[in-house]
Amino acid sequence: MVAVTQTGQEECAGLCSAGPSRECRCPQQQRGPADREPDPHPEEEHMKADAEALFCAGSRGMVSPKPTPRCSLQDLPPELLVEIFASVPGTDLPSLAQVCTKFRCLLSHDSIWRRRCWEEYSLGENLQNLKVMGVSYREVYAKLLHPYRHILGLWQPQVGPFGGLLNVVVDGLCIIGWRYLPPHYPHVNDPMQRKPLFRIHLTEKKSAVVECMYGHRGPHSGHIQMLKDKFSTQCNQKDHHSISDGMQEEFGEWLGEEWERPLEDISQEHWEQFILMKCIYNQYDNCLTYHRIYLPPSHPDDFIRPGLFKGTYNVNGIEIVMLSFHGKYARATKITGDPNIPAGQQTIEINLMHRIQLPVVQNLINFKELSRIVLEVHEQVSLEQQQEDRTGDSEGHSWQSPAQPNVGPPTEVREPWAAARQEQPVQFVLPLGVRSWDQENPRTCRMCFYGVGHFALYGFFNPQHIPGVFILFDEDHFGFIWLELTCFVLYSRVQATFQNAEAPSPQAFEEMLKNIQSLTSGS
Repeated sequence: MVAVTQTGQEECAGLCSAGPSRECRCPQQQRGPADREPDPHPEEEHMKADAEALFCAGSRGMVSPKPTPRCSLQDLPPELLVEIFASVPGTDLPSLAQVCTKFRCLLSHDSIWRRRCWEEYSLGENLQNLKVMGVSYREVYAKLLHPYRHILGLWQPQVGPFGGLLNVVVDGLCIIGWRYLPPHYPHVNDPMQRKPLFRIHLTEKKSAVVECMYGHRGPHSGHIQMLKDKFSTQCNQKDHHSISDGMQEEFGEWLGEEWERPLEDISQEHWEQFILMKCIYNQYDNCLTYHRIYLPPSHPDDFIRPGLFKGTYNVNGIEIVMLSFHGKYARATKITGDPNIPAGQQTIEINLMHRIQLPVVQNLINFKELSRIVLEVHEQVSLEQQQEDRTGDSEGHSWQSPAQPNVGPPTEVREPWAAARQEQPVQFVLPLGVRSWDQENPRTCRMCFYGVGHFALYGFFNPQHIPGVFILFDEDHFGFIWLELTCFVLYSRVQATFQNAEAPSPQAFEEMLKNIQSLTSGS
């Protein structure tokens, strides 16, 4: 065998990571200097050797590059590591602390946890407030925010047919569950009332405690149990949530504070609500379960932004509904309800394929003329439904059918909606004989659609869908006329801002609607 020069051995060892004692198949080892022919393309050969060095594994005679010095994460300056750790999700930081003593020491810097509290929970308290309480951002994150993160969001209590609205948010150095109540009847345009239901905060011993903020003689010690997409609350002092003999006056004073009115101004109607409240809390023993709800997703082609609205419902007062879009239909679902139509059930459904042209004001005053127009559309829709039933193409029509994802209105109705936005509002008057519980109805409207309203007797008995007309007044108001009931309900947008209430996907929103409807479907 021809001997390999020392230079050839060095080159071979550098590419193949094999010393003189290992077999090498490089050309330099198999041919001596005298046997080599001049290389006409030395640069190409050099590039080829570099490529082999990059892509070969260094085994089975294949070449590999020389080892290059590597920089460990632990070798970075502490200030740079602190900046890197501050951008890591807080749930991953405990794993980093187990890597080495240096990481564990750096993770004690409160600036890291301060950023995590802000980015994940929007907690922007200053350091002075924490120093007064004697806690750190790390303790706030680990003992308050992270353990109770699953209850943040928008919720509906399971209280028979009545429902409700609760938003659990990070509020300062506490987590607070805010109850949102409709305004005093019949002022549908007034803002929502907001009352604290419970509070979670850290004590001097740096442990999280739950306090019930509802009932008289509060706050009281409470308890929260968290499950997937629902949680329950319980007050440990149940006697402050019921009316015992001899406590009516004290309970009435608390009720006056709840309604933000002097006791002597509470009407007989409000006292009836007070008695109803007693029955509710005696029935559920102040152990309430809450189910997660989401705000409806919006689409650029929606003729009105979906969301929560307040509506006047006669003796039942003002109730909250959720307006959402589902392909060919828009639906209003009750968030708060009554014994007739419980919370979670749809109260109206709007057929977006059948727009109604209202008659001129002189004819609109005549209720019979409006009824004639709506009933003609009702008959047409019934014939279309019969045809769809025969062909099996009735997707998304039935009230009980699975709601379709909010992918925006059908193509054939997008253009009319776009054109309608450019139309001038027309004058609107309520037909004679139609009851309205709001004293100041809008004077103009933009468009109207055929729809059906949900009607049932007390106890959600014998529910029916009766024809009516949906009236869009502006971005924040719409109404619905129930023909057979000769009544009109005005809806006004809820202007409150709710945190952590967006649906993660349209499918999640549709699933949520089906879930809350199923809770009262057997009522």
